[in-house]
Amino acid sequence: QVRVVESGGGSVQPGGSLRLSCVASSGSLVTDAMGWFRQAPGKEREFVSATSWNGYTTYYADSVKGRFTISRENLKNTVYLQMNNLKPEDTGVYYCAVGPVVRTTGETYTTWGQGTQVTVSS
Repeated sequence: QVRVVESGGGSVQPGGSLRLSCVASSGSLVTDAMGWFRQAPGKEREFVSATSWNGYTTYYADSVKGRFTISRENLKNTVYLQMNNLKPEDTGVYYCAVGPVVRTTGETYTTWGQGTQVTVSS
């Protein structure tokens, strides 16, 4: 079974940028859809972005469109989330998820990482 590990989180000021990475520590991500979700303190987990196995289909939450970009390098078993113009409301733990088909709902993803913290504050 594939396992994934997120990295790249941190603390930035509003307007700053971060790039999150999700790497398969075991197994392969080549044929899997990948999703990014986040959870802010006291809130439910929410969808952020997702990509099909070949990167041809991508989805974004309305709140991040135009600011975040999802991409993948299958030869490196890695998926990225480039986050620009970060806002305080982007604060939360960001999770990478693996699934058979690209969807915007978490229920279709079968493997989740441990998450990486993103804090946007002045």
